[in-house]
Amino acid sequence: MVIQGYPNPGDGLRLHLNENTGGCSARVLEAIRRVRPSEVSTYPSYRDAVITTARHFDLDPDWVLLTNGLDEGILMAAVGHIARRRIHDAENIIPLPAFDPYPNSTAAVGATAIPIPPGPEFAFPTGAVVAAITPRTRMIFLNTPNNPTGQLIPMADLARIGEAAPKAVVLVDEAYIEFGGASFLPELPRFRNVLVGRTFSKAYGLAGLRVGVVIGHPDALDPVRAVTLPFNINAVALAALDAALGDVEFLPRYAAEVRESRERLYAACRRLGLHYWPSAANYVLVRVGEAAPLVAALAARKIHVRDRSKDPVTPGCIRITAGIVAHTEAAIEALESVLAMRER
Repeated sequence: MVIQGYPNPGDGLRLHLNENTGGCSARVLEAIRRVRPSEVSTYPSYRDAVITTARHFDLDPDWVLLTNGLDEGILMAAVGHIARRRIHDAENIIPLPAFDPYPNSTAAVGATAIPIPPGPEFAFPTGAVVAAITPRTRMIFLNTPNNPTGQLIPMADLARIGEAAPKAVVLVDEAYIEFGGASFLPELPRFRNVLVGRTFSKAYGLAGLRVGVVIGHPDALDPVRAVTLPFNINAVALAALDAALGDVEFLPRYAAEVRESRERLYAACRRLGLHYWPSAANYVLVRVGEAAPLVAALAARKIHVRDRSKDPVTPGCIRITAGIVAHTEAAIEALESVLAMRER
């Protein structure tokens, strides 16, 4: 039987999908409980949610499109800018390693993916990206911090690429920006060809409700809006979004846990002789050698991490979510135990 979605690993700590390990704000749960039967039985209105989101990011509401998770926004950007325009020779530039929806959305609209390998230690290949731009380039996917490496793209490099590709749409995916680095949003008014993607799945703990946002000048955003389905987010998710943005203490508190968890993971890696990459996100990429047996051994101890070793760009690597400190300590203890057994 083929079941959609990502396989459920079973009981234990879910440190494999970069989720918020502390859950959502208590205010979100309260808001969900207050949802009325009539709000469930009727189609939702998005006006208040769009205005609230725009105010949160200090934007004109015309620059905001709410999506069913950022994944939908990525796909609709490709549909709106390539498929809707019936462009048959489109090329999309995808720096590696890359989030799966970039190549998937590229394939979905019949475009050709142009992969760009990273530099040493996953340095962002700005020069190679710019050199790959041609008249056929229609989209460029930029992920900062990168998933899975946690590396940031320098602000000047984002601007350089945006300026170098005036006839393409540059999608800056900031799904993890709340955990480190500066957002490109203050620079966005200079660029009519750049879209910024954000999600409320990670920092705000709404992954199960699927709420994202695509932000940009109407020149870039309107083609995406034109192909996005009219009732793409449900009423419960809208109530949760309003409550999440209203709890101004939740995000700083959780981000502090993430920063401390990253430092503890770094220290554990140094102690265990494992190579890691300092991250600006809520996860750390670690090279462990033969990854699959280690991932299985951790799962047997009810610690679930992501095996990234099948990607030729990240051989021998696993990715560990850095969330609540107590969860990170449990993961470190299990990792130490597994490695001790491997050395016998």
